[in-house]
Amino acid sequence: MSSFVVPISTDNLLSEAEKENLYLKLIEQLNKDFNFANEPIDLPKSTSPNELKIQLHEKIYRLIQYKFAEYLSLLYIVDVPEDQVKKLDGSDIMQLSEQVAFLILKREWMKVWFRNRY
Repeated sequence: MSSFVVPISTDNLLSEAEKENLYLKLIEQLNKDFNFANEPIDLPKSTSPNELKIQLHEKIYRLIQYKFAEYLSLLYIVDVPEDQVKKLDGSDIMQLSEQVAFLILKREWMKVWFRNRY
């Protein structure tokens, strides 16, 4: 049984999810939490890791730009640690949304990984 390894990048995380055969569970978890936040992302099970990365990034970007309250609600529902978000540089929204997308993926991956193990 492998121990949980904190991913260093989005690509690293998605390849780990595929290697562990948990990629579809990760998509399900993302869809579930985004729906719960009333901001559906609707990722089909056929979504490639690259498409997932792009769609998640675009979704976060739009939320930060146009629906900030919903963005904060999503972070709360996903349970992204507030201190990690506060450490990010908010001056470039494109970069910020990419970093937040990674934080969301990391948290969702932890949920999926632990649920699968325990």
